[in-house]
Amino acid sequence: MAVLVTGGCGYIGSATVELLHDAGTEVVVVDNLSRGHRGAIPAEVPFYQGDVGDRTVIERLAAEHELEACVHFAALTYVGESVQEPAQYYRNNVAQSIALFEALVEAGVRRLVFSSTCATYGEPERTPLDETHPQRPQNPYGWGKYFVERILESFDSAYGFRFVALRYFNASGATQRCGEDHDPETHLIPLCLEVALGKRPHLKVFGDDYPTVDGTPVRDYIHVADLGSAHVLALDHLAAGRDSDFLNLGTGTGYSVLQVVDTVRQVTARDVDVQMAGRREGDASHLVAQAERARRVLGWEPRRADLEGIVHSAWEWQRTHPGGYGSGEHQRHGG
Repeated sequence: MAVLVTGGCGYIGSATVELLHDAGTEVVVVDNLSRGHRGAIPAEVPFYQGDVGDRTVIERLAAEHELEACVHFAALTYVGESVQEPAQYYRNNVAQSIALFEALVEAGVRRLVFSSTCATYGEPERTPLDETHPQRPQNPYGWGKYFVERILESFDSAYGFRFVALRYFNASGATQRCGEDHDPETHLIPLCLEVALGKRPHLKVFGDDYPTVDGTPVRDYIHVADLGSAHVLALDHLAAGRDSDFLNLGTGTGYSVLQVVDTVRQVTARDVDVQMAGRREGDASHLVAQAERARRVLGWEPRRADLEGIVHSAWEWQRTHPGGYGSGEHQRHGG
């Protein structure tokens, strides 16, 4: 029996594939490689290149592998881009998800772990955010994930398609094998590290007038390996016959943009020049998780919650992979 991982060549997907593969779980990956990297997953993992909404691809891999569950990562994830290109985001993140879910139901697969997001909450009414907080997304990326959550509820009711939707806060850090290699890069920590490495002249900070400790947005940073472990536990939860659920994944501690910049300076012992800019449309001021429910339901605990340790892991990956997945340790492992 195999677990299908969609978007398994992406940042969080590849870290989860790494955990599952190392635990001896049979894994099958589908990814169109528009933003993922084939070298991010082990060469021996069965890989299918294509869109998750392509029924012929899903039908073929389901015929060739006995699937028991799916972890669905495949999505476009840039907030700013979603504001500029909403049709692309709804087509890719919502329409293709529906096609995937239909194909899975037809193949007899009734268990799915969904990569959702704290962006479904929008601007917080209270912090930290728990799962009962109203969901009022501020951008098409958040709305798309919100729509898929509602679709999953309908599929569960109609077809017994059980799921766990994991609402991430800010994925960060790296494992020895898997790190961030985006083009363009939009995430704060790797952008800071690129400045420290001299790859870009400065860091642009969008907004310094938010109601936060220093005026810059506050986020909850969670190590990518901790996110991966939550997906493994969510698969176990569903395999045990338990109910569908929505769960936050975060550490419960928030850091402002400038606090992250200071941490990067300390870890790298290099300067990170900052240039202030206006607010970016779609950004919330303060997103910090209340993740007690994930602890209670899954027995999950973030083990790498220290920001300095998260930054250090990302820094080590950047230094050993100066060209991203075009260089570094994965080449010597046949990635």
